[in-house]
Amino acid sequence: MRKAHVLRFGIVAVTAAGMWLAWSQNPPAQLTMEKVTNNIYAVMQDGGNVAFMPTSEGVLVVDDKFAQDAPQIMAKIKSVTDKPVKYVLNTHQHGDHTGGNDAMMAAGAQILIHKNARANMVTAKQAGLPQITFADEAQVFVGGKAVTARYYGRGHTNGDAVIYFPSERVLHTGDLFVTGGAPFCDSANGGSIKEWDATIERILQLDFDTVIPGHGPVAKKADLQKWMGTIAAIRGKVKTACAGGADTAASRLNLTDLGMPSIGMLGRGMPGMCAELQ
Repeated sequence: MRKAHVLRFGIVAVTAAGMWLAWSQNPPAQLTMEKVTNNIYAVMQDGGNVAFMPTSEGVLVVDDKFAQDAPQIMAKIKSVTDKPVKYVLNTHQHGDHTGGNDAMMAAGAQILIHKNARANMVTAKQAGLPQITFADEAQVFVGGKAVTARYYGRGHTNGDAVIYFPSERVLHTGDLFVTGGAPFCDSANGGSIKEWDATIERILQLDFDTVIPGHGPVAKKADLQKWMGTIAAIRGKVKTACAGGADTAASRLNLTDLGMPSIGMLGRGMPGMCAELQ
């Protein structure tokens, strides 16, 4: 990789870290809660979607938004169960998914994340470093329920885990899949627009019905299948936009025919995607 690309990736990484910090300093938004199945709840708004599963032994949580959201998340959990949070499974390292880690650990929770994602957190000097990492797969057993965190490959970052609740036939994808907007390929943290749809294809081999995306409304397996094609289509459009120069590629990217009126965060990843696709 040429020095110019290294410098550009470094700038993107610093910019992204600053962005999470700036968002975390906004006044807390009012969170909403949705019952996804008899045993799974989703907490939404203000950052990444949270999922939690109460059991007789304790609560398992997936992601925990920004630090400012932790009190509301805990209040939502306590409205359903008086059991403590035992485990938090982070889907990746971004601050709108890990910001509440410190509060969860203070409450006694063990936190698990993919080893690449934790390394990214260390590089970015993020708070709330998880105590446990895994390479390919980890299973957590709580209250007679088994939950699996699995790494299938690069996409949004190089450390994205999907969280699978086999007893509920529910999958939390983190930001490998989002609904209602454009994705973000965080090339500075190992994301890959080249490999993303192949990663989704492997995930689809799991047996599930319902999908909790990283952002946006709860979806179905068919929506994730469609997303695989959407990522491939985005890659083609990104490559075309990059042909005119990486520095101005974002201005040429149009995703309206894919139902995305704005390229949103995808624009931040353009330099890295252009370098990957050249």
